[in-house]
Amino acid sequence: MHFDHLQSTDPEVTSALEGEVKRQNDTLAMIASENHVSEAVLEAQGSALTNKYAEGYPDERYYGGCEFADDVEQLAIDRAEELYGAEHINVQPHSGSQANMGVYLAVLDPGDKILSLDLTHGGHLSHGHPANFAGQVYEVDQYEVDPESGRIDYDELRTHAEEYDPDIVVSGYSAYPRTVDWEGIQAAADVADAYHLADIAHITGLVAAGTHPSPVGIADFVTGSTHKTIRAGRGGIIMCDEEHADDIDNAVFPGMQGGPLMHNIAGKAVGFGEALEPGFEEYAEQTVANAKAMGDRLQEHGLDLVSGGTDNHLVLIDLRPSHPDTTGKDVEQSLEEAGIVLNANTVPGETRSAFNPSGIRAGTPGLTTRGFDEDACREVADLIYEVVDAPHDEDVVAEVSDRVDELTDEFALYDDEGLVYE
Repeated sequence: MHFDHLQSTDPEVTSALEGEVKRQNDTLAMIASENHVSEAVLEAQGSALTNKYAEGYPDERYYGGCEFADDVEQLAIDRAEELYGAEHINVQPHSGSQANMGVYLAVLDPGDKILSLDLTHGGHLSHGHPANFAGQVYEVDQYEVDPESGRIDYDELRTHAEEYDPDIVVSGYSAYPRTVDWEGIQAAADVADAYHLADIAHITGLVAAGTHPSPVGIADFVTGSTHKTIRAGRGGIIMCDEEHADDIDNAVFPGMQGGPLMHNIAGKAVGFGEALEPGFEEYAEQTVANAKAMGDRLQEHGLDLVSGGTDNHLVLIDLRPSHPDTTGKDVEQSLEEAGIVLNANTVPGETRSAFNPSGIRAGTPGLTTRGFDEDACREVADLIYEVVDAPHDEDVVAEVSDRVDELTDEFALYDDEGLVYE
């Protein structure tokens, strides 16, 4: 990847960007919320649209000169509608968290009640954690996964909602490896006469491809990130029925944002277009197949997976049963030294701090983009286990690093027709 203009004006930033290109090419990206976008998406996000202010919406802007910004945003909306089938779509949120904020602003008042999954059980900060705006502005109660199965107990959730009487129930998760029963969540919202927000940030691509059931048409609001399994431009998205369209649009602008990031919206449009191609469904299916293969192999090594496996793109490993003295941070740091980048993660019933938790979370979206299949992901699982079993053994880490080098050479991030990594 070349930075010809930047090199001549800012060699320090150039050096950092070149380092990042090399890091991505020479390591295995297994953080479940990360992926690798195409060269076309990168070009769109680095386009001249970064110069354009476009407050408002297509054909209703507060500034002139927005005809091409209108074209790009409408393309993003139209393509998202084709992917998801929602009646109304707003592609302006700067992130998935801000998409959630847009929904809260549209239908809640300060002090209203949110019912959401606890962060240590797989929820998300923006669903009501006290350190986040949602937990500071709204009253929050949280449900948990069943301690035995590691899965959501939808009957228990319905009882919880009836007792708590929330104004909105939040579903969709950041570390839940199983298929979500949207109808089950909706039943809980119904008993409380509450709204239902389904946050599909992690599984936007799986839902678009039909690999995971869609909450569109079930939940009142569907939000998500656009840069994870969907591989589009970085940002967020909100979907809803037409009856909530004006409230959502007004909440996003002028409610919480000024001008949209039009270059990112261009990246969303390009990525959504790519997701409409037949090959994307194959990608999503392979992503799930790879996660299942990886999870099965990790279990063969004796590691404990939360919920006993996976139905989606990630596996969540609880280290306590097999390696009680090893923390997720120990493993994360040693794996990164070996060239495998994933994250330490809390697990249900967490007994350590969120900064040094008892689990690790591994995802396959990035590996699948590089061309990894089930056999390759089983080998990655073998390498992960070697480090889990001896995180402080320098010889083990070095041996795993050598094999990672071979894998990154075998599965180049971009071929000669795409970006050139030097």
